[in-house]
Amino acid sequence: MADPSSYRPKPGQIPDSPGVYRFRDEHRRVIYVGKAKSLRQRLANYFQDLAGLHPRTRSMVTTAASVEWTVVSTEVEALQLEYSWIKEYDPRFNVKYRDDKSYPYLAVTMNEEYPRVQVMRGHKKKGVRYFGPYGHAWAIRDTVDLLLRVFPVRTCSAGVFKNAARTGRPCLLGYIGKCSAPCVDRVSAEEHRELAEEFSDFMAGRAGTYLRRLEKQMTEAAEEMEYERAARLRDDIGALKKAMEKSAVVLADATDADLIAVAEDELEAAVQIFHVRGGRVRGQRGWVTDKVEEITTGALVEHALQQLYGEETGDSVPKEVLVPALPDPVEPVQEWLTGRRGSNVSLRIPQRGDKKALMETVERNAQQSLVLHKTKRASDLTTRSRALEEIADALDLDSAPLRIECYDISHLQGDDVVASMVVFEDGLQRKSEYRRFQIKGFEGQDDVRSMHEVITRRFRRYLAEKERTGEWADGDSPETDGNGDSLPDGTTNGLTGGLKDDDGRPRRFAYPPQLVVVDGGQPQVAAAKRALDELGIDDIAVCGLAKRLEEVWLPGDDDPVVLPRTSEGLYLLQRVRDEAHRFAITYQRVKRAKRFRSSPLDDVAGLGETRKQALIKHFGSVKKLRSATIEQICEVPGIGRKTAETIAVALARTATPAPAVNTATGEIMEDDENGAPETTEDAPGEPVSAGAPDERRGQER
Repeated sequence: MADPSSYRPKPGQIPDSPGVYRFRDEHRRVIYVGKAKSLRQRLANYFQDLAGLHPRTRSMVTTAASVEWTVVSTEVEALQLEYSWIKEYDPRFNVKYRDDKSYPYLAVTMNEEYPRVQVMRGHKKKGVRYFGPYGHAWAIRDTVDLLLRVFPVRTCSAGVFKNAARTGRPCLLGYIGKCSAPCVDRVSAEEHRELAEEFSDFMAGRAGTYLRRLEKQMTEAAEEMEYERAARLRDDIGALKKAMEKSAVVLADATDADLIAVAEDELEAAVQIFHVRGGRVRGQRGWVTDKVEEITTGALVEHALQQLYGEETGDSVPKEVLVPALPDPVEPVQEWLTGRRGSNVSLRIPQRGDKKALMETVERNAQQSLVLHKTKRASDLTTRSRALEEIADALDLDSAPLRIECYDISHLQGDDVVASMVVFEDGLQRKSEYRRFQIKGFEGQDDVRSMHEVITRRFRRYLAEKERTGEWADGDSPETDGNGDSLPDGTTNGLTGGLKDDDGRPRRFAYPPQLVVVDGGQPQVAAAKRALDELGIDDIAVCGLAKRLEEVWLPGDDDPVVLPRTSEGLYLLQRVRDEAHRFAITYQRVKRAKRFRSSPLDDVAGLGETRKQALIKHFGSVKKLRSATIEQICEVPGIGRKTAETIAVALARTATPAPAVNTATGEIMEDDENGAPETTEDAPGEPVSAGAPDERRGQER
């Protein structure tokens, strides 16, 4: 536990201006991000008598080891920077809303030549119009099924669309009138886009005008005695009204608004949002958060607004946002929302009428969501706590292992040997800290030596990070850290301007576990323990979980620890071990596939993927490219003479001699290690190419 006075800034050092501040722990990880109108006044509140602080604030300042700040010019800039840093660093003491599910949206892909109506989840894409979110995907499909009768927009995938265009036959929806079948040119691209625009307008709430137009057309058709057309229009009107009934009118003035309600207790808070468009509830979502800091309802609302609109622009931010309490101060938040929308946004508390009544409904939903969450969480927390306690008791640990790391080795008959490291914190996966390793210390199959190498590299990195000497930066690349240790997907290391050693993000090897689990028995456990001893690390427990009998092995013990089959601790260890195995196997398969997809062009320095594809497209194959002259290679766009010469040399170096043929039998021969021809066969009459990843030649591990 740190003493806040040890890192308290000197008097007068903190500026009296708006800004954003960050508290860091002893490992330089950012644990809290906050903003202030006056940094001097705000930070002074943290460095008072600990007895006068809120328990959660006291825990934060005693966990922290330093504080730093960034000055900005306005409170709006501070709000935006705070949101960006919370999203970037994921501080443990900040409010973090957790979506209780991945909500489905009804999407219209207006960015395609033939727009498609479909259900979408996850991040929003540019050029796609979204409606929702909805509570269930089946609710979207029911609505779409009704509307396709009136707006026969394409709903098929790209593969189905291309296949129909190739064969000249539409899918079933095209035959029954629920698709205008642009795939077979029943309508032009412009006509189909107009249908998609009308569909989007209807979903956006502009239904009244369209219904009146259909009713007028129906009346005209009846007067002209076109009864079949009138009947079809009548059915279309009925389908649209039925679709509209699925979202009843809640605000009579056709308001576009979002209503946000909060239900909270001492430890947690639940947020519910109703999205109202055209006076109708078009979507609903809910979040839950742990109150890890002392926070008011207005501050909870502010964090919810950041979460809700931080990535949104334009019409995705409504004209009116109704909340149970206003942030303090409210002006920067309202100005920030106005900037996101591009026009004025009203942020207020409803006082009377329909909006007040609807807010009460949203509040009841928030209260029910909090009760349901606490019921589920209580069971989940109890199980995880019991599992960690059972592991601590079985392994004779001083405390429950809140951070567990598990390692596994994977290879295919000694080729492409890799290892995985997975992390569980508080009994839950922490995928952002998973790591992958390439075994480079030796060649061949030796799980014990591989385990020793991986543990050594991982904890040598930990010691280096702890001391911040930078000794491991040599040879780093964007994909690996110089030792073949893979960084998480989508990340880079500190040398490429992305992840630096002191930026506070948990991206590398800076945090030690309380327990190391290896997939294996006595030999693997002994190797892991020996690696830690050689590094002088004696405060990390080690155990192994053998697959055959699910026995837990400890270093130096001749007999395993046998946990009951019904033990929650054993179940957690199995989950950790299985996740490490899955992660290692996945990486091993990727490496193996990459090796078999390799091309001689990969060895040409400076030749990128685009020019490789251009060469193959121009010549048709590597074989034809190998036989081409330098002048012919220069004809490919983007290939100069110097590059062409390099390509020719590289291809000539990798050229394979013609295979030997037994003239008596016609059998193709291959050279063995002594230069004598031999036939490579896996079974009589079944020739197999050397090195092929066939399951008959060896099993993955």
